Amino acid sequence: MGIDIYEKVESLLQYGQEMQLFPQEDKIYIRNRLYAVLELPGVSEHPSLQSSQEDFHTTLASILDWAYENNRLVEDTVTERDILDAQIMDCLMGRPSEITRAFKERYRNNPKSATDYFYQVSKASNYIREDRIAENVEWKTATRYGELDITINLSKPEKDPKEIEKLKTLPKSNYPTCLLCKENEGYKGTLAHPARSNHRIIPIGLNGEEWFLQYSPYLYYPEHCIVFHGEHVPMKISGDTFNRLLEYVEWFPHYFVGSNADLPIVGGSILSHDHFQGGHYTFPIERASLIKEYELDNVKIGMVKWPMSLLRIVGEKDDVLKMAIKVWRTWLSYNNEELNVFSHTDGVPHNTVTPIARRRGDLFEIDMVLRNNKTSEEHPGGIYHPHKELHHIKKENIGLIEVMGLAVLPGRLKNELELMEKYLNENVPVEDWEDNMIKHQDWYIELKQKYQSDDTSIEWPSILQDEVGYKFEQVLEHAGVFKQNEQGIEALDAFIQSLQVKV
Repeated sequence: MGIDIYEKVESLLQYGQEMQLFPQEDKIYIRNRLYAVLELPGVSEHPSLQSSQEDFHTTLASILDWAYENNRLVEDTVTERDILDAQIMDCLMGRPSEITRAFKERYRNNPKSATDYFYQVSKASNYIREDRIAENVEWKTATRYGELDITINLSKPEKDPKEIEKLKTLPKSNYPTCLLCKENEGYKGTLAHPARSNHRIIPIGLNGEEWFLQYSPYLYYPEHCIVFHGEHVPMKISGDTFNRLLEYVEWFPHYFVGSNADLPIVGGSILSHDHFQGGHYTFPIERASLIKEYELDNVKIGMVKWPMSLLRIVGEKDDVLKMAIKVWRTWLSYNNEELNVFSHTDGVPHNTVTPIARRRGDLFEIDMVLRNNKTSEEHPGGIYHPHKELHHIKKENIGLIEVMGLAVLPGRLKNELELMEKYLNENVPVEDWEDNMIKHQDWYIELKQKYQSDDTSIEWPSILQDEVGYKFEQVLEHAGVFKQNEQGIEALDAFIQSLQVKV
C-alpha cells in the first residue's frame, strides 16, 4: 500500500515550523514549492495533522521512496536521493540573505547566539546529516599525553557501483571549482559533485578580505565549522594567516579555529582552497600540560607535552601575532642534521606549521605545531608521517583534526575490528583470514603476545579500542619532529632559545 504523499508533505511543513525554518505566513508558498519539486498536482483539501509521531528522517525517506516508485528519481542511489533530499529541504529554508540577516541580528546581541542559530538551521535543514553522523563509532583512549579521541568515520556514503560507471561518461565540469567554493551555495549537485541546494554560508570579513562561514555536513566534532576564502586560492601559510585566525576568535571568542599546514603530506585533504576549520569543542591538545614555560616580548611560550612538536603562545592579540610570525619564520629555515630535519632539499621547502587559535579569557592563544614533510628511501610517505607499520590503522595525512588529538579513522575499520575480535577469540589461522585482514597479521601476533591468553572471556572489544588508540598515539609520535625524549626536548628547547627567550 502506497503512502499518502500529501500527508507526508504536510508532515514536512509541520516539521519546518516546529524547527523555526520558516514563519506561518510562508506556509502556502512553501507547500507550493514542495508540490513543484515533487511534480505533484495541487489539492484544495490538505490532510490535517494533529502532530507528527514519525521521525523527520523517516518521513523524508518515505518521500524519497515514493519519488523513486513514481519516476521522480531515475535511479534509487544515495547520490540521486541526496540531490532530491536537498531540493526538498531547500524549500523549507530562507534565502541566503534571510539567513545572513538573522545571523547578524543575533550576533549584535551575542556571537554565540548567532552561531547557535546557524548551527541549528544547518542541522534542521538536513544539510548536517545527523542520521549518518550517528553511525560513527567513537571512544576515548587514555595515553601518557592524556585522553585521545578516536572516531571511525561511517557518515560519508560510498558511491553505488552504477554511479561509478556513470561517472566515467559524465562531462567534465569545473563549476563549482571545488567543494569549498562559495558557488556551492544552492548548487543542485551531480553524480560527481555533492548536493548543496540546502547549503547556506555566512559572509564574514577577515584581514580586510571576503571569507565565509559554514558548517561541515559530516561533523567530526560538535559545531565543526569551515571558514573559507571567497576566492579559489591555494592554502598558503603567511603572516596574514595568523592575523586571520586571531581576528576570527576575536569575532567568535567561544570558538577555536585552526589551519592545516600548506605542504603535501603534512597538509589536509584540500590544499587547493585556502580555509580553516573551527568549532565549539575542547580537543585533547588544549588539555595538554606544559613541560616548560618561557617569557619573551610580553608573551608566554609553553613547550607542551604532546606527541607532536608544539609551542603554545599566550598573551595580548598583537603580541601573540608578532610572536607567531617570528616562530613561523624561524622554523621555515631551521635545520638540524643530527635529527634529520632539513628545511629545504634542492630548493624545495619542507618546514611549515599547523597553527590553532583560541581565546583564553581576555588573552589570545596560538598553538604552533611544527611540521616537516621530508621523505626518505625508508619512509617514502614522509619521515614525519605515519610509518608503514601503522598503515593498517592510519595511512592518510595527519591534518589539523588529527594534530589536535582526534583520530578520524577509515570506515573499513569497523568491520575489520569485528573480524579481529573473532580471529583472536577463535584462534583463526591466517590462511583462513579474509584477504583484507592480512594487513593486520603483525598486529594480531603483537596482541596475542601482549595478552597471552586463549580465554574466550577476555574483553577483546574494549581492548581493541584501546589498542587502536595506542596506535593513533604512535601515529602522532611519528608525525612529531622533536620527539618527546631527552634529545628531542633539548633540541626543541634550543629552538625556543634561538628566539632569544628569557627563561
